[in-house]
Amino acid sequence: MKLEDALFNWLQIKIVADARPDDRAAADTLEFFATILREDHGLTDVRISRLDDSRAYVQYVQEGKTVTQTFDREEAEKLLHDINANPKFNEPGNC
Repeated sequence: MKLEDALFNWLQIKIVADARPDDRAAADTLEFFATILREDHGLTDVRISRLDDSRAYVQYVQEGKTVTQTFDREEAEKLLHDINANPKFNEPGNC
């Protein structure tokens, strides 16, 4: 998986996992993408460093250098909005 794709997938599920702390599937998926970033791309300290009105900023360390990559915030939050809009995922016990 290309680095940019893995970072975007990590960002989307990080937003979901942060908003839904009891969602075990989100936590497991977040760990899956964190593993890809760590093992396949050598990233450490991956985090959302900032959100503004239009952009999401992901910061990470690769080969000793701190890098920041930006993504469209609306696109990054789309998965969370889609999950929240589906009643199936908002019933107790379906997290």
